[in-house]
Amino acid sequence: MRKVVLFMHVSLDNYVCDVNGGLGWISYDKELQEYAGRIVDTVGMPMYGRTTYDMMAGYWPTVLEKPETADAHSLHHARWVQEIPKVVFSTTMEKAEWNNTRLIKNNIAEEVQKLKAEPGKDLVIFGSPGLAQTFADLDLIDEFQLTIQPVVLGAGTRMFKDLKSPVKLQMLSSTQFKSGVIGAHYEVVRK
Repeated sequence: MRKVVLFMHVSLDNYVCDVNGGLGWISYDKELQEYAGRIVDTVGMPMYGRTTYDMMAGYWPTVLEKPETADAHSLHHARWVQEIPKVVFSTTMEKAEWNNTRLIKNNIAEEVQKLKAEPGKDLVIFGSPGLAQTFADLDLIDEFQLTIQPVVLGAGTRMFKDLKSPVKLQMLSSTQFKSGVIGAHYEVVRK
């Protein structure tokens, strides 16, 4: 059975974006790019909340429209994300127009269980703190892949806010990068 994995960049004080929704505080260098690439290799289906989906759908297709302006890594990722089956979770969207995207509006737990039962690589939530909160409250996340950034933001959007119940984790691995970033891989401990 496939797993649901949350992949998120997070500040030391648990923020995933600054007060303006920005991500400029993330230490993203070649070493972290390679680490993220290894995580992307495990993805069978990216999953997004509406806000992250709108950002991704608004950006990656433009890379393909002007490939001469993109570096090799960005172009490779743009092609990958364009073709891979994707899911967006939203109660307000009427349809998802980005190539190979499925919209799920309700019955989230039931729909995710169906996706997990399909063959293939893991289901990975990219960013999407609102979706991550919903999935955590529904006990749908199996693993966490976090990059803990060496910064204290003090304000912004938290990774989780007022969870319905604690989520117990067991560390599977950790990686320390030259930039001070820590890659932390946890699995959810269920009784």
